[in-house]
Amino acid sequence: QAAFHPEVKREVQTRALRFGSECATSYLGLLEHVLVIIQKPSHELKQQLANYSKRVASSVTELIQTAEAMKENELLGAAAAIEAAAKKLEQLKPRAKPKEADESLNFEEQILEAAKSIAAATSALVKAASAAQRELVAQGKVGAIPANAVDDGQWSQGLISAARMVAAATNNLCEAANSAVQGHASEEKLISSAKQVAASTAQLLVACKVKADQDSQTMKRLQAAGNAVKRASDNLVKAAQKAAFDAQDDQAVMVKSKMVGGIAQIIAAQEEMLRKEKELEEARKKLAMIRQQQYKFLPSELREDNQEP
Repeated sequence: QAAFHPEVKREVQTRALRFGSECATSYLGLLEHVLVIIQKPSHELKQQLANYSKRVASSVTELIQTAEAMKENELLGAAAAIEAAAKKLEQLKPRAKPKEADESLNFEEQILEAAKSIAAATSALVKAASAAQRELVAQGKVGAIPANAVDDGQWSQGLISAARMVAAATNNLCEAANSAVQGHASEEKLISSAKQVAASTAQLLVACKVKADQDSQTMKRLQAAGNAVKRASDNLVKAAQKAAFDAQDDQAVMVKSKMVGGIAQIIAAQEEMLRKEKELEEARKKLAMIRQQQYKFLPSELREDNQEP
């Protein structure tokens, strides 16, 4: 799929297909040779096994090095997805000039402006990650040493995976903001979406820091972009929390004057509280299970047990 990205050169596409085919063929040859050794073991056949293994290693190395030329397109694709989501927000409520999300705006305006800020910040973040990746290749820290081809491939996949997570989280946030402005989404969904953007941003920064020079200007710009995403996400969370708090203040509770009616109200309120506590506990368990399943598929660079304290 990555090989046929519209911005990938024809030469790179051809190399990816060729080495992919060679990788599959050499691996099949290795398995067939192992089967022959099992059926008719001999010293000569065992010596030939090393040659088959070298062919597999060589084709895999070539395939990984070809992938180096394509991974930046994956990052740019993530940035394009974020920009597309941002355009949806712009079409929702176009303005003559940009505004900052503050208390002078109503709830819908605050949410919309904060979501736009997040979309712009995440787009800049992914582009900064792409620049950091280019810098590492230029410095020879990635892709230049054949011995590290496997590690480089894992790092690249981790970076691409993190960028895709940022793009997906931003898209979900834009959809939630769209629904909220139209009155179809809760403040809780907005808060959850904004927090997911912040979490995926943190993972992208971790993926870049694995091999990047912390003092380089590119890395500093990347960190600044990450901080901008966090600030924009915090603004949206605060706006949504304030709206939810104001809505709670507006809800008046009529207490019945008669004893029997008052007791019935207490029982009903306690019943509702217990039901919601149970729903909350079930939701927490469900979230924990989802995170455990997602954790299994994360590249090693993004796992917390591999991060420096």
